[in-house]
Amino acid sequence: MKTINTLAIIDDDDIYQYGVKRTLSATQLVHNIITFSDGQEALDFFAANFDNAEALPDLVFLDLNMPIVDGWQFLERYVTLKEKIKKNVAIYVTSSSKNPDDLLKARNIEEVCDYIVKPFTLERFREIIER
Repeated sequence: MKTINTLAIIDDDDIYQYGVKRTLSATQLVHNIITFSDGQEALDFFAANFDNAEALPDLVFLDLNMPIVDGWQFLERYVTLKEKIKKNVAIYVTSSSKNPDDLLKARNIEEVCDYIVKPFTLERFREIIER
């Protein structure tokens, strides 16, 4: 089975972060998990490491509803930063919103691989890794 070197969780919910980290750590499918409480923290990290592919995540779980810089704003700014990043980063929107407009909007953003309604299962995570 494939593994992920680095996964980033961009979500302001500490309990969600803890749960995902604990669950995924137990699978041994992810070697390193980094967390950010809002989109600005993540953008700052990407900007500081755009030329350091090893530091950047392979996979991002992005929440939509966060303070400071929300998921939509993150994606908007990430698009402009993306051309400097020397790594292909897979971004999955992970949200509790079942609003069809959010789903459609996410699917129309090229950088978004998929939209996953929280909570998602371990089986779903394994499917994502196999992609």
